[in-house]
Amino acid sequence: MKLKYISLNDRLFRYVCGCRSDADDPILEALRTTTESLGDISRMQISQEQGSFLTLLASAISAKSAVEVGTFTGYSSLCIARGLAPRGRLICIDQSEEWTDIARKYWKQAGVQHKIELRLGPAVATLKKLERPLRFDFAFIDADKTEYDDYYELLLPRIRQNGLMLFDNMLWGGRLGSGRIRQPGGRAIEKLNRKLAHDKRVETVLLPFADGIHLCRKR
Repeated sequence: MKLKYISLNDRLFRYVCGCRSDADDPILEALRTTTESLGDISRMQISQEQGSFLTLLASAISAKSAVEVGTFTGYSSLCIARGLAPRGRLICIDQSEEWTDIARKYWKQAGVQHKIELRLGPAVATLKKLERPLRFDFAFIDADKTEYDDYYELLLPRIRQNGLMLFDNMLWGGRLGSGRIRQPGGRAIEKLNRKLAHDKRVETVLLPFADGIHLCRKR
């Protein structure tokens, strides 16, 4: 049976990105432009369709509480915050004050700053210090790949039933499935992909958005 998928090229990708509800959003576009001015590090920013997907999912499950590990300049957090309920709350965890200062600027421009609490510091240590009662409807993970499994195990007990967890960069630049991976980050992602697929605590699907999103629903 022939495999059913379409290979994207630049023309088709631009078409896909243009077919989004927020395709002409000036704040998102300004944030992308600001981030791209940082140079090669701008590759850490999620893609446009990924951002739209985060907004849609958070809104679809009526998320009131969310957590993000790895905020960078704030594109993903802005999109998540827009999808939260009016009194929703998003906790953002990141180590860089320089990058998150950019995020703060655009959160304010988008009018979502009141929904977001930024916690600066190492991700694992910060997750371990989360208040005991905190529970989340939605989680987005996009930080140190070698720590992804740690984030997963620390956050899963705090995710409500039918809540969602999303992991970015789960195709590791398209290098998975083609032989042995030598880089620690790639090995960690490959191991977690396999773990998630067989973990009875969650239902999962690996989606080929940008560099891959592994979407998990807590059973």
